[in-house]
Amino acid sequence: MKQVICKIRENKKIALNTYRMVLKGDDMKQLKPGQFVNVKLEPFFLRRPISICDVKEDELTLIYKAVGEGTKMMSELKEGKLDLLIGLGNGYDLSKSGERPLLIGGGVGVPPLYYLAKKLREQGKEVSVILGFNKKDEIFIEKEFIDLGCKVLVTTADGSYGTKGFVSDVMDEVEYSYFYTCGPLPMLKAVNNKAESEGEFSFEERMGCGFGACMGCSIKVKDGYKRVCKEGPVFERKEILWQD
Repeated sequence: MKQVICKIRENKKIALNTYRMVLKGDDMKQLKPGQFVNVKLEPFFLRRPISICDVKEDELTLIYKAVGEGTKMMSELKEGKLDLLIGLGNGYDLSKSGERPLLIGGGVGVPPLYYLAKKLREQGKEVSVILGFNKKDEIFIEKEFIDLGCKVLVTTADGSYGTKGFVSDVMDEVEYSYFYTCGPLPMLKAVNNKAESEGEFSFEERMGCGFGACMGCSIKVKDGYKRVCKEGPVFERKEILWQD
């Protein structure tokens, strides 16, 4: 974990209530796919955890939804600097992907999969991606995945774009050796029920400190309790306890 001060280079709306912020700062190359940053937003006491979407030289890209007071305020920032804690969380393990990894994202669970796809493509892997949204005007970065050379399937709950349904409905259309997924809990459960290989799940959980001190984001796994912000947010399929 490291504290850095970043300069805002871009912050614009890219879909319904969804924004892309590009920041310039030091030590960005150390960041791994699946990790997150904690953003300080005055006058709020708690930082906002936001997943890493992309890293390029000294640039960090974040994609986030403006849903609460903090992120709504963040969406209005056009210039200036932000205080970030970077290098948080464990990230995805790329060494287990096999030759045909499948990436499955839903809503704000999509952004961390972009940096993962980028790194897997650099290794020459044949990457397939399933993106799930509620409706067409919520869709973002589909083209960016295609430009990486990924096979991309998109689902919408209302059928306004792509396949009508959910990400789990099209998993049978893809051959894969391993999977990585991030999204809301109901989606993760559906992926687990449908998956035919081992894989990794990134959990979305409310956090206090974001670096393991407060224990507020602990979840029960097969060998006890683990902190989503510290031992997670990524967990292997074999260690997860699915609760009703």
